[in-house]
Amino acid sequence: MTALKQHDREVSSTLLRGADELLSLKLASANDAGRTPISDAELDPSATTGIDEIERLYAALDLVRADTNPRTAQLLECGKRKMGQKLIEEASEVAFEGLRHRARGVVRESADLVYHLVVLWRECGVTPSEVWDEMRERAKTLGIAEKLPKRPRN
Repeated sequence: MTALKQHDREVSSTLLRGADELLSLKLASANDAGRTPISDAELDPSATTGIDEIERLYAALDLVRADTNPRTAQLLECGKRKMGQKLIEEASEVAFEGLRHRARGVVRESADLVYHLVVLWRECGVTPSEVWDEMRERAKTLGIAEKLPKRPRN
């Protein structure tokens, strides 16, 4: 069995083990309460330092070298499949830390998740500003930058 197939099995196994825990959660949604309009100040991308950090990480990926950032250089060479696997793995780890009520673990794993998300954006040619634009449009339409509702089937 190749290392990639073994990794796929491990990630799948991890996700399945946590599925029962995730299903038992009673998660709140923005749909649970009335929507309130978002002000222009709240939509201002410069109002959040987190956006700056993501922009800085995105730009730094162009400067990665194997001798200075070996793990990132290796990930960038592996391609979208590996990047996607790492993103799924980190998302599940965030969820598991949350289920275990470990705030510090959620913070650490969330940082890993954002890192892998930005790496995948770069590989796909998506810029952070494109994502922020989409989120602002959703906030204008829905009152919050939540997931778009599913379209009714005809």
